[in-house]
Amino acid sequence: MPDPDRSGGHFLRLDQLHGSLADPAMASMNFLNEVAIRFPDAISFAAGRPTEDFFDIADVHRNLDVFVDHLCRERSLTVEEARRTVLQYGRTKGIIHDLVARQLAVDEGIHVPHESVVVTVGCQEAMFLVLRALRSDPQDIVLAVSPTYVGLAGAARLVDMPVRPVQGGHRGVDLDDLRTQVARARRAGLRPRALYVIPDVANPTGISLDVDTRHELLRVAAAEDLLILEDNAYGVFAGEQRLPSLKTLDSDRRVVRLGSFAKTVLPGARVGYVVADQEVRDHGVGVSLLADHLSTIKSMLTVNTSPLAQAVVGGALLTHGHSLLTANRRESDVYRRNLSLMRAGLERHLAPFADRVSWNTPSGGFFLTLTVPFKADDALLERSAEEYGVLWTPMSHFYTGDGGIHQIRLSFSQGTPESIETGLGRLASLIGACC
Repeated sequence: MPDPDRSGGHFLRLDQLHGSLADPAMASMNFLNEVAIRFPDAISFAAGRPTEDFFDIADVHRNLDVFVDHLCRERSLTVEEARRTVLQYGRTKGIIHDLVARQLAVDEGIHVPHESVVVTVGCQEAMFLVLRALRSDPQDIVLAVSPTYVGLAGAARLVDMPVRPVQGGHRGVDLDDLRTQVARARRAGLRPRALYVIPDVANPTGISLDVDTRHELLRVAAAEDLLILEDNAYGVFAGEQRLPSLKTLDSDRRVVRLGSFAKTVLPGARVGYVVADQEVRDHGVGVSLLADHLSTIKSMLTVNTSPLAQAVVGGALLTHGHSLLTANRRESDVYRRNLSLMRAGLERHLAPFADRVSWNTPSGGFFLTLTVPFKADDALLERSAEEYGVLWTPMSHFYTGDGGIHQIRLSFSQGTPESIETGLGRLASLIGACC
């Protein structure tokens, strides 16, 4: 670390840089990664990463070839034009926007114009673009079901947009509290622009909204004049009885769909998207799509999403008939197996603490929530890693204020039967010591 007292040389003051740099919440990802690096032999229930069982470099090359062939055959490009499309700077909105729209239609019955799709650098950029567009003055705020994905809170912090929490509850979103928070914000002179929600096997809780709640949420959004920012990164793995997404049910263009191919195709490609088919009217004269304006912001942020990375994702979609459900059959089997092993293992290992410890039972996805009678904070995580060789995530990292101090997020997406069994045994030992 540099010596702050040494003389000479130019220096900057933290209190004169953007406020997000001093926000402890912004450092949560770095802290969790640091703990994992310091204890590499610990079994991890922390990282929400997809299984690596089926990663294959040959698939990357194969998908690239499939997409280039598609450009020549279906889009009637010459070989030179196809080469330039994937190797040169690309269209700001993306070069696989039509394939993304087709996938949404095939898998979810979502029918939107191709031009309403902006292909982004992961879902994180999609969040940033939408929040940057919605935040027009200091009165604008975004609501988020609490606990919420830390990336949303971080993106909002970077655009100086306050996040107001809405209680989740057992249904995934407490609609009465949503109405209360909207009214409270407006009385304070604030303007709630949107609600961020993960309706299917949410990160971090694993909870899914039932069908009635989805319909009612759309009605509340219309009555309160809110957009819904639907993050559906885990919908493909939501279980055997899949529910219609909010965008599928959206008849009023209230839903902005945020998506990612990190969990379903290739995390290293860093390809996401946003579907923004809302009309933007310029004083009643000109009409454009919100996607067009997001593209304008993107052109000054990342210029374009790597066409080469998009080509790999596009080839995967073409190979599997535009269906992520088809493309992820093997992965879905792994996650279902791991969830079953987690449930059975928790029942067995935590039986001595059944009156003090509980957990939820998600239908699918990557995560479940464990509730304990002691403080599950960063200090305990470090002790868990060092003394017991097991990693997990304190749920408090997913709250914008106080909350989650007695809860743990357990991720099972990268587990094996052996690591799950051993890891739960180690976790039970920690819980026994704390109880």
